[in-house]
Amino acid sequence: MIRLDRMLMIGSTGANVGKTELACAIIRKFCKSNPLVGIKVTTIQARDGRCPRGGMGCGVCSSIAGNFLITEETDRTLRKDTARLLAAGARRVFWLRVIRAHLEEALAALLEVIGSDAVLICESNSLREVAEPGLFLMVGGRRQEGSKESARKVAELADKFVASDGSGFDFDIGRVKLVEGKWAMRLEATAIIMAGGGSTRAGQDKSMLPIDGEPMIGHVYDRLSGHFDQVIVSANDPSKYGFLGVEVVADRVMGRGPLMGIASALRASTSEVNFVIACDIPTFDMGLVRRLLREAGDHDAVIPRTGQGQYEPLFAVYKKSAVDSIEEALSSGKTRVMEGLEGCKVKYVEVAADERPRNINTMADYREFIERQKYADVRADA
Repeated sequence: MIRLDRMLMIGSTGANVGKTELACAIIRKFCKSNPLVGIKVTTIQARDGRCPRGGMGCGVCSSIAGNFLITEETDRTLRKDTARLLAAGARRVFWLRVIRAHLEEALAALLEVIGSDAVLICESNSLREVAEPGLFLMVGGRRQEGSKESARKVAELADKFVASDGSGFDFDIGRVKLVEGKWAMRLEATAIIMAGGGSTRAGQDKSMLPIDGEPMIGHVYDRLSGHFDQVIVSANDPSKYGFLGVEVVADRVMGRGPLMGIASALRASTSEVNFVIACDIPTFDMGLVRRLLREAGDHDAVIPRTGQGQYEPLFAVYKKSAVDSIEEALSSGKTRVMEGLEGCKVKYVEVAADERPRNINTMADYREFIERQKYADVRADA
């Protein structure tokens, strides 16, 4: 899987549902401040003369001599999709026609042509099978039945389903943003930063350890604030975190550990879906966060699992629907987070070792983290 944070990918459930209209709207919003490159992908099942949409088609795709063909659009006056992307303000636009079995090879070749620093807007379903974009939107009619096969394969990977009636979308484009050339979207969810621990292993308050000139909790907040509708802090000393300018929620009953903190924060949250993170996880992958949120569905909680019996309940998704079960567990004397989820419908998501969120538990962990940061900064400047 090729990771492409600089790509916004737009898929669709079928033809003529507004995919290109949405792409053009986003291009118009961002093109004045960012040079954008548009990409249209047409995937061919096999070299059998048939159109990828069914029927015999026009023969354009089946006439490809190799495994793929890359062409650049130069005429913005035409009515075809690539020309519309160009007319909307994209600096360059490419059409990739590719045999399905060679998607990854074709994408690598296209990126060689475009350059690694380009900010991309791509229309495709099938490309999501080999690439993980910074943001993946799926466009469809207000009725979702009858989705084409390529959409069904990747629908569960969409960060947002955008319904269209042919004249507009039920989506606020203002939620989409570009941060240092990487696509992101403000999520309809709340982030809860857990800052109520005693920091006994570190010997001092971890939340206030400096990272890049600010307290660790501020560093975590900065990484979350643009991605969520609301950010709140779970802690019992509101004055300590007043500098963040967000709501600080105290435990309803003191001394009951992080499970009580989660329950209290869920009660205070304005969102049904919530992402909970410990304040001692200063770096994390927003792609993993979005993946956990996508898995929420009809579950009460989504918990990463990094090995047999190794769970990350303080880097997880919780719905308000979990509160009653959690509070029932607390009432029965349980304080461990995993015990509080025994009455909940939980989805466990397997996470690779290199994706695992890493806590700073001790001062040795902190010093190692700072050294890694310095090394990363040196490499970036080289």
